[in-house]
Amino acid sequence: MHEVVPVNPWVALAYLIAGVCFILALRGLSSPASSRRGNRFGMAGMAIAVVTTLIVHGLGFDLTFTEPRALTSTLEFDPASLIEILIAIAIGAGIGLVVARRIAMTAMPQLVAAFHSLVGLAAVLVAAAAFLNPQAFHIASVITPIAGPNIVSIFPVSRIEMGLGVAIGAITFSGSVIAFLKLNGNMSGAPILLPGRHIINLGTLAAIIGLIAYFTTDQSGWVFWTVTALSFLIGFLLIIPIGGADMPVVVSMLNSYSGWAAAAMGFTLGNTAMIITGALVGSSGAILSYIMCRAMNRSFISVIAGGFGAVADTSGGGQAIDRPWKRGSAEDAAFLMEQAELVIIVPGYGMAVAQAQHALREMADQLKEKGVTVKYAIHPVAGRMPGHMNVLLAEANVPYDEVFELEDINSEFAQADVAFVIGANDVTNPAAKTDKSSPIYGMPVLDVEKAKTVLFVKRSMGGVGYAGVDNELFYRDNTMMLLADAKKMVEEIVKALD
Repeated sequence: MHEVVPVNPWVALAYLIAGVCFILALRGLSSPASSRRGNRFGMAGMAIAVVTTLIVHGLGFDLTFTEPRALTSTLEFDPASLIEILIAIAIGAGIGLVVARRIAMTAMPQLVAAFHSLVGLAAVLVAAAAFLNPQAFHIASVITPIAGPNIVSIFPVSRIEMGLGVAIGAITFSGSVIAFLKLNGNMSGAPILLPGRHIINLGTLAAIIGLIAYFTTDQSGWVFWTVTALSFLIGFLLIIPIGGADMPVVVSMLNSYSGWAAAAMGFTLGNTAMIITGALVGSSGAILSYIMCRAMNRSFISVIAGGFGAVADTSGGGQAIDRPWKRGSAEDAAFLMEQAELVIIVPGYGMAVAQAQHALREMADQLKEKGVTVKYAIHPVAGRMPGHMNVLLAEANVPYDEVFELEDINSEFAQADVAFVIGANDVTNPAAKTDKSSPIYGMPVLDVEKAKTVLFVKRSMGGVGYAGVDNELFYRDNTMMLLADAKKMVEEIVKALD
C-alpha cells in the first residue's frame, strides 16, 4: 500500500500558511478597494513558500525507510547548489522588476500572455528534471514499502501527474507564445484555419492522453519526450485558429492551464504550496473563462474551435460606410456633456491604445465640478484581457465607486443624458440584440443606444472591432461620431470645458 509521508511538519505548516496567504490574496483582488491588501498577501505567501523551499533544499532532507512505516532523515548541506539557486532568483527578480517598471499599461495583455508562457515552460523543465533525476527531487515524499528498505520509487500515480504536468505546461507555453504574438501585432489577429484542424487536434489530444496512460507502465524516455513534443504542437494548433475577439477568453484560459500545470507538478514533487497555488490559479482561471464566455454568448468549445472574427460582416465594412451618420466636434461634445445631469463613460480598447485614461479622468473631474454626475461602465470583455479597463482606470486614479460592471449599470443608460463611448466597439453594438445573422448575436452588450445622446470616439468610420462586424450604433439618430485619436479628442474636450 502506498503511503504519503510529509517531509517535515514545520515545512508542511509553512506551506499551509503560504496557501492561506494565496487564498486571502484572491479574496483581496476580488475588489479594487482591497486589491492592494490582496497583493501584499500574495507577496507574503510567495516569500514564505520560496524561503521554505530554499531551507528544505539547503538542509537537504534525505528520507529513507529503515523498516516498514519507520522513517529516518539525514541532513546534507549543499552551499554550491543553494548559491546557484539564489543567483537564478536574483536574475529573475531583476528582470521582473525592470519589466514591471517599463511596461506600458496598454501592453499588459501581451505581458500576461508572456508570463503564462514562462509558467508553462517552467513546468516542462521541472518535469524533465524530475524525470531524468527523480532521486534529486525526492519525488513522492511518496515512499513504498513494497519496493523494499532504503528505496524511494516513483509509482504510477506520480507518473500520471508528471505526464499531465508536462503536457499542460507545454500546451500553456506554445499557446501563450501564439497569444502574445497575436496581441502584440506580430501575427494577424484573424483566425488561421487549417484544413481538417478539428481531426488533427482531436487525434493529437487522444495520442497525448493515450501516451500518458502508457507512461504509467513504461517509463521509457521516448514516451515522455513524445508527450512533450505533441503537447507543444497542440498548444500551437489550439490557439492559431482563435480570432482576436476571443483573446480575453484565451488569456484567462491560459491562466487556468498554467495553474493546473503547477498543481500537477506539485503532486509530482510532493510540494503542498505548488498544489494549493496551482489549484487556486487553475480554478479561478476556469471560472473567469466561463464568465468571459457567458459575457460573449460563446461556449468554451466554440472558442477553442476558433473562427470568431474571421471575416467582416458583409453588411458592415464598406457598404455600411455609405449610410448617413452625424459628425461632431470637441466643442459639441463639451457643450452636450456640461449641460447633462448624468454622463456614462464606456471605455474600450481604443482608449487603451491611445493611452487616454488620464485625459479621460481629467475630463470627468471637470464635469463633476460643473455638477454633472459621472459614471464608468465596464463590459467584462472590453479590451484584450479580463479587467483590462479596470486596471487602466485605476492607473489614472479614477475613484472605485464610479466604476460599474455591465449588470450593475445597464439599466441606467435610459436615464443618462450622454453616453460617452471611447473605443468600445463590439461591446456596444445593438446588432447583438437584434440581428440574428450577426456573429455576435446573443452577446450581452451595454445599452448605450438608450441614452439621449451617444458620443462615440473613433479614429475613422472605416474600421471595425475585433469581431469583424460594423457597429450599427454609428448610424443611429442619437449618435454623434467624434473622429480622431482618442487622447487628442478628449484633450480637446477638456480645453473646451475650461
